[in-house]
Amino acid sequence: MATFARHDLAIEGPEVFGLRWNNSSRGLADGFQSSSLEVAREFRARLLRLNPYMVFIAEVRYRDAPDGYLPASSAWWKRKDGVRAAGWTEGHYFLLDYSNADFRAQVAKQSQAIMATGVFDGVFFDWWKDDDDRLALIKAVRGAVGEVALILANVNERPRPLTSPYINGYYMECTRTETPKDWNRIASTLQYAEKTLRQPRVNCLETWFHKSRQDLNLMRAMTTLALTMSDGYCLFGDPDPLPTPDHLHDWYDFWNRSLGRPLAPGIQRTDGSWERNFEGGTAIYNPMGNGVTVVQFQGQHRRLSTGEIATQFTVPGYDGDIFLLPH
Repeated sequence: MATFARHDLAIEGPEVFGLRWNNSSRGLADGFQSSSLEVAREFRARLLRLNPYMVFIAEVRYRDAPDGYLPASSAWWKRKDGVRAAGWTEGHYFLLDYSNADFRAQVAKQSQAIMATGVFDGVFFDWWKDDDDRLALIKAVRGAVGEVALILANVNERPRPLTSPYINGYYMECTRTETPKDWNRIASTLQYAEKTLRQPRVNCLETWFHKSRQDLNLMRAMTTLALTMSDGYCLFGDPDPLPTPDHLHDWYDFWNRSLGRPLAPGIQRTDGSWERNFEGGTAIYNPMGNGVTVVQFQGQHRRLSTGEIATQFTVPGYDGDIFLLPH
């Protein structure tokens, strides 16, 4: 529970909190077993006692699901030549037919049921793109959950302008971070999300290591990009293609120091790096392809990554750092 509570944003299936659907075929359920409600509410309360800033989001299946999610004969499976189409080979999932209006209504009903429990603050949809069927789906979900509930969607690294008016946050699971163009695209999409999506906004940036979890410059670059260009969340995790569960990650000491609240939006410096000042210090993001940036302060600051105390520091390109005010 303590490890769980380190995370300010938690995206999980409802079952993780102890909720149990009211149908053995989860895709047919329209609510939860009453005996599971108090269990799940207490689970939420325990986490909030450890971290009162946590936000809880429940994933709703709409694109694919495991065998047994629906009866094998259900019309809501997407089929090819009469056979259920594979949706996610690694996870042995099958595609769902969200072009079916009745199925979209069921997804909206399940989203409404999740919000009615009082356990979650919003719902999450993976594999998100802009198309007519997803637009119809997100409109139905927003109508079902109301204006207050949060809706997040995994857009990877691309803006989704058609569905953005109905969404509070992008989950940016960034699959490409090898070139300056990749990082510029990520930054542009994050900035778009921070300006365009519904409020309150709950954007989250996720990037993956290249060689190992000790690619600390990548972790710092991702973290400081999020700090300087958003008021959202971030995660540095394992690449999805690994034969292990997705989103596994270490916890870095770099994430343990509070900067306090931001004093102003982040700004791009003349050398191409980004800077944002907080109550407790300054975050610097220096993009890939940029040269070394020199950071000068009037008084002494402590570099978070090394503990060095000085008034002047350098930050290489493809890196970032946090400079804390002295206590």
